[in-house]
Amino acid sequence: MATFLYKLGRLSFRRRRWVAAIWIMLLLAAGAAASTGGGEVEEEFTLPGTESQQAFDLMEESFPGSNADAISSRIVFRAPDGEQITDPQHEATVADVLGRLDGAEKVVGVTSPFDSGSVSEDGTTAYGTVDYDATWADITEEMRDDLFSAVDAGRDAGLTVEASGEVAVGEPNFGHGEIIGIGVAAVVLVITFGSLIAAGLPLITALIGVGIGMAGITALAVTLGLTETTGILAMMIGLAVGIDYALFIASRYRSELVEGHSREEAAGRAVGTAGSAVVFAGLTVIIALAGLAVVNISMLTKMGLAAAATVLIAVLVALTLVPAALGFVGKRIFGKKARAENPETGVPSSLQKDGRPNMGSRWAKGVLRRPLLVLVASVAGLGLMAIPVGSMELGLPDDSTQPTDTTQRQAYDMLSEGFGPGFNGPLMLVIDGREADDPQGAADTLAERLNAVDGVVAAFPAQFDEAGQVATMIAIPSSGPASAETADLVADLRADVAPELLADTGAEMLVSGQTAAQADFSKVLSDALVPYLALVVGLAFVLLLLVFRSILVPLKAALGFLLSVLAALGAVVAVFQWGWLADLFGVAETGPIMSMMPIFMVGVIFGLAMDYEVFLVTRMREAYVHGEDPQQAIVSGFNLNARVVTAAAIIMISVFAGFISASESMVKMIGFGLAMAILLDAFVVRMTLVPAVMGLIGDRAWWLPKWLDRALPNVDVEGAALERHLAGSEAAESRPASGEKDREPVAVP
Repeated sequence: MATFLYKLGRLSFRRRRWVAAIWIMLLLAAGAAASTGGGEVEEEFTLPGTESQQAFDLMEESFPGSNADAISSRIVFRAPDGEQITDPQHEATVADVLGRLDGAEKVVGVTSPFDSGSVSEDGTTAYGTVDYDATWADITEEMRDDLFSAVDAGRDAGLTVEASGEVAVGEPNFGHGEIIGIGVAAVVLVITFGSLIAAGLPLITALIGVGIGMAGITALAVTLGLTETTGILAMMIGLAVGIDYALFIASRYRSELVEGHSREEAAGRAVGTAGSAVVFAGLTVIIALAGLAVVNISMLTKMGLAAAATVLIAVLVALTLVPAALGFVGKRIFGKKARAENPETGVPSSLQKDGRPNMGSRWAKGVLRRPLLVLVASVAGLGLMAIPVGSMELGLPDDSTQPTDTTQRQAYDMLSEGFGPGFNGPLMLVIDGREADDPQGAADTLAERLNAVDGVVAAFPAQFDEAGQVATMIAIPSSGPASAETADLVADLRADVAPELLADTGAEMLVSGQTAAQADFSKVLSDALVPYLALVVGLAFVLLLLVFRSILVPLKAALGFLLSVLAALGAVVAVFQWGWLADLFGVAETGPIMSMMPIFMVGVIFGLAMDYEVFLVTRMREAYVHGEDPQQAIVSGFNLNARVVTAAAIIMISVFAGFISASESMVKMIGFGLAMAILLDAFVVRMTLVPAVMGLIGDRAWWLPKWLDRALPNVDVEGAALERHLAGSEAAESRPASGEKDREPVAVP
């Protein structure tokens, strides 16, 4: 592989104008496709194989005239202190507010609280319902203006009026994470390279790759159902790895120039060596992201595949566009002051090896002096950070986690105070009476039993379909939608009430609704975690086995990853569930951790963590293969790559941390979790644990059974075959002319 990539790097450098033109044309074509192919995306959330989804499908089948995806809003009214909402003047105000929405854009029905009995027992609070013939994707600014104009009219009349529902939420603010990340990356790159032009190269190439990826997502959004959140993840990861991969190749290019190679030769060698690490690092990320498909949740599958495609583009950019860009940069890959030391070649003499250890090698030597102590301290620290994971509560965000100054949060609180906390998360019960002798009798029996169940405060009459065989019934729990008590109630209804109803009446009861869907979602994710880990870690283990030709190095890499991801999850729980430093990170309200967070972090962080493992340890492997003893190989690896890995990690952390500024709780939590995981994995695991463990095991780190060594293909990441190829080329060039036709050297696989 190294030989092929060496030739690709030289070709891209030599034909740089063609390579740059092709990538720019791809960017323009993707942009054109995005401008013509965009549109409203129908956001579909399904949970195949769950009871909630089964109930939803039965409702769609039995009530074909209804739009199951249609949205609605609740407008909650509260009378001033000491007054009743049923007072004539307040009734008139409620009627006026709801009347303003009757006939508004996409509104198909308005229900008054005085017609439906939606008035609290103390008479102070009431709510009306506004039904829309629209889905989330159909919401317009005019719909929001109509809603809040009506709400303001009620407030002007002296009532407390708040609204909930999708229309009240407003446009999500995803923050400016990409701008923050790019800004920090620019500073880090300038410090690393000492040249503005050199610093701009990884940024420009990464932005081109991300631009193509994001434009492609936009172009395919309607066709594949890719939402804005899908694009946010792809942007996060694509930008981070795109800058990192370009940084590694550009840094190796500078090292090859310092060794005295020509610019074209240096580009070829950089792509042949660092490019090999980029390929395998990218493959681990792609495997981890694409592996999210095994969870069988369409939203996660789309997010993973879109991000994986963006990473693939970043790898291709690094292997072709980066060496082409190096050709345009020329001598300016070094700073002006550095070039002045040697104007003829532009390669500063001060960067020649002088035998003095740099910060990376000094760090490695320090770790190797006390490897056992470093290992114990690092593992203990990560273990302490992981303790909060034991109390992690999983759920999906709802209005209870919104900031207290938002109208949807205030509407949630008013409904909880006036009607009980369970009113914000009613259970939807679907009664399938197609096999029952008396479906109506079965519904009446269920209502009686529900009223006797602890945790149910009310059960509304069943609503049957036209055939009179399938019905829906609303049950109000006594606890809130995100509480453990409500989840237990769902489990009890399914385990006890449903079987008894089926045995006594022949009717089947299915439990659905927000809380039931949350419970099913969490179960699907927890059930998929072990198969997902087995698939992703197994494939990545095989990949790292090929790269390092070692059993212990991939095993150490996987165990180190588990430590870092558990510690990062512990930090997420401490901030977003316990509220530690919540104000510092802009967390307005604490609550359960997003159900998808554990499996999502496992997938994304495993791929990204292996990046640094590959970049750092391949240089150790390279030194070891070229004859250095295990301890010196560790020091050499750090001497050559520690500074670049540090810069790459800081850039990736900055990109992810920038998304903590988002108002969308899911994006904020993902940004924090990924930034914390990269921080721990890069600096505690890869930069500290790795040299400590490898120092302790010595030569055994590179042990591989002979039979397995013969069976595995040689991918030559360390460039040994490339060195033989280059040595053969040089020998062929130095041979005197003869009558025989010289044969080109054959690359050793």
